[in-house]
Amino acid sequence: MTAIVMAVSRSPTHSLTKPNADTIRLLAGLGVDGDAHQGATVQHRSRIERFGGTPNLRQVHLIHAELFDELRETGFTISPGLMGENVTTRGVDLLGLPTGARLHLGKEAVVEVTGLRNPCRQLDKLQPGLMAATLARDAAGNLIRKAGIMGIVLAGGEVSEGDAIAIELPPLPHQPLAPV
Repeated sequence: MTAIVMAVSRSPTHSLTKPNADTIRLLAGLGVDGDAHQGATVQHRSRIERFGGTPNLRQVHLIHAELFDELRETGFTISPGLMGENVTTRGVDLLGLPTGARLHLGKEAVVEVTGLRNPCRQLDKLQPGLMAATLARDAAGNLIRKAGIMGIVLAGGEVSEGDAIAIELPPLPHQPLAPV
């Protein structure tokens, strides 16, 4: 399967859901133009008090459409942008990427993966039980976070639905994703 952008979303306000757009513009070192989380330093309201002034490792939020398929099978009604992501992908194992992987989105934009999104309780305001549905345990009992990944913008550019995604892995040894 070809890796593609299924949808792009942004919101100028600190709302959980983000309306879909035809195109978003990524700005190097800042994030999504016109999105409330755009900035070189931490912009997420829940993190400003503890981490304000530190680099924003959460400039772009990506979720795999395969998660939506999984959630629909268990009774949730999910669509792109609903869980606050900026880019919805298909055909990319986002959760399996190492820290530092680079996603080339469309013709120019490059996002470097910084870590996992830690799902928050706000998801339960959308639909009861949604937060728990984005968490699982592996065979050893370790927590698996399935609510997407976060990244920083290395190279800006426009990203639209249907754009191709190319993956560039960092040098070995790869570091697994951790929450950011």
